[in-house]
Amino acid sequence: MKNFRVTQQEIVLVVFVALFAICSVFLNGFLTTDNILTLLQNVAVLGILGLAMAIVVIGRGIDISLIAALAVPPGLVLQLVQYGYTLPFAISLGLGIAIIFGLVNGWLIAYAEVPSLFATLATGIFFAGLGQAFLFELEVVQWSEGMNGFEWLGQGSLLGVPMPIVMFGIACLAVAFLLRRTRVGAYIYAIGDNLAASRVTGIPVRPIVVLQYVLAALIGCFAGLVLASSVNSMPTRIYSSTLIYDVILVVVLGGIGLSGGKGGVINVILGTLLIGTMLNSMTIMDLPYAAQNLFKGIVLLIAVIADTLLNPRNEETAQQGDI
Repeated sequence: MKNFRVTQQEIVLVVFVALFAICSVFLNGFLTTDNILTLLQNVAVLGILGLAMAIVVIGRGIDISLIAALAVPPGLVLQLVQYGYTLPFAISLGLGIAIIFGLVNGWLIAYAEVPSLFATLATGIFFAGLGQAFLFELEVVQWSEGMNGFEWLGQGSLLGVPMPIVMFGIACLAVAFLLRRTRVGAYIYAIGDNLAASRVTGIPVRPIVVLQYVLAALIGCFAGLVLASSVNSMPTRIYSSTLIYDVILVVVLGGIGLSGGKGGVINVILGTLLIGTMLNSMTIMDLPYAAQNLFKGIVLLIAVIADTLLNPRNEETAQQGDI
């Protein structure tokens, strides 16, 4: 008889279904079409960021600078359009800066061998500070007439489904294809599973690691464009928020092991749905913001402990520079 083993993904699914059922029964207004669409729309950007983080974590890294990638390039796009530059030029420049940002992160981690936690923490602070000190005139970069029409990305709908949800769905399909149907995706899983063995088998480890952080920065920039078009502005101070912890919570709670080489898009979707349900229910209950952060911190701690128990780190394949 085979040993019965419960995975973290299955646990999260059960918890999500149970929490959703409890909220549906006990919270007035929760189980309505408008509220469900609002719930999904509110966590769409968080889910897109979760996909970016997943690519890095599967390759046994972490990217603390994602919120800087979310805020600075899209904020620069809005700023350039205010100055009279065309929208295509501004978006091209914003994406270019995101690529350079990802290249710097990747080089520091893959070639300079700085642990990803410290490298991305430093670059994130530098990038956000650069934007606030030299690029942006105000802490909130406002929408301008040159951006007219682009707000459809965050405020429009497709067959009645809000565009942020559609954008999250498209991002899920693209990342799932990358991870499961391409050689690059197979390399990312192999590097996350066993870095030394990947080098021996001829996988170009360093370039793939750099590519991970470039992709993460680009996806982060895309999430920022969706966010900016949703609220018709870019609050650059968002870097100082707790959003990065929510992103980590989505990934870890969803079941993507911090030890690397495990998980996928379905885990990000589950984590996003669970976090979205939690946040929505706490909002309906009118819990103070501080209490919500306290609760999220407890959940993150439980998720990290569960990840340690269910995805034990292999000391034979662990590297000094990991996370």
